[in-house]
Amino acid sequence: MFARNVSFHLKSNMLSDYNRTLENEILPLLRKQKGFKDEITLSNPGSADVIAISLWENKANADAYNTNAYPEVLKTLSRIIDGKPRVQTFEAVTSTFHQVAVAA
Repeated sequence: MFARNVSFHLKSNMLSDYNRTLENEILPLLRKQKGFKDEITLSNPGSADVIAISLWENKANADAYNTNAYPEVLKTLSRIIDGKPRVQTFEAVTSTFHQVAVAA
């Protein structure tokens, strides 16, 4: 399994707009991507910082998303986020996610 960790700062009072955009526009796009497994979004109440972690079957699927669909996601989020998101990628070493076996 492979993970993309995208961290960004929301514009003031935009968390509810972000959640609505995620549900209505971004998740439907992600679900169409080959190898997409899950999306986890983290935020602290009262903070504009958000971390979005997407899980993928493998690095090739995550890379294809990054090249083909992620630019569209960035465009969708441009009215909500402040600055440029930071993207990090990781190979999953262990996981209890839906009891999926992960190669070490």
